[in-house]
Amino acid sequence: MHSFNYVITDPVGIHARPAGLLVQEAKKFTSAITLEAKGKKADVKRIFALMSLGIKQNDTIVVKVEGTDEAQAATALQNFLINNL
Repeated sequence: MHSFNYVITDPVGIHARPAGLLVQEAKKFTSAITLEAKGKKADVKRIFALMSLGIKQNDTIVVKVEGTDEAQAATALQNFLINNL
């Protein structure tokens, strides 16, 4: 399993547009991908689950990736977050 922490820098947090893009990025991989924040977990491949976390600017999230392509998925998602959130 690969995991990493990330602090959200986007002024409005994870809102609809970047959440949709994050889901699209996650769906490129077969690995199970979860995001944890504020004591809650969500499947990153499900937009409503992701949006229900209410992640705001300066919140720290933990992304966990487990599966056959976990290394590639973790790298891609970390790059996505750096470039978009």
